Amino acid sequence: MKDENRIKYLKIALVCFGIIAIVGIYPLILIWPSGFAWHGEGHNLYVDMIVGIYATLGVFLIRAARNPLAHLSLIWFTVWSSIVHGGIMTVQAIVYSQHIGHLLGDVPTLFIIAIVLGVLTPWGEKAIKMQQQMTKG
Repeated sequence: MKDENRIKYLKIALVCFGIIAIVGIYPLILIWPSGFAWHGEGHNLYVDMIVGIYATLGVFLIRAARNPLAHLSLIWFTVWSSIVHGGIMTVQAIVYSQHIGHLLGDVPTLFIIAIVLGVLTPWGEKAIKMQQQMTKG
């Protein structure tokens, strides 16, 4: 894939994932609790916390879309934290059978986000070269 296309698609992915993080998580918890809610019936303070954290991340992902090469650490944090979060939830869903529905909900969602951003985000020498080209041109 050409570098220009890669960055274009990365920008689109950052905006899409950012919007989902800001406005999509809470409705998913309400609509599909067996796939997205890690709590029992009634209000749970954990939900407020996780929605707030992901909404904040969403704002910064959208901001990073303006110039992804200037925000590589945020993007890679999103990739690796999604992998770790999804991995922990995978184990928990297997160990605690009442959470098995998460293997079809938030677990694959986190891995998809990690894969898409990980494939589109340059790293190492390629990232350095792309940053240098962007600052020159």
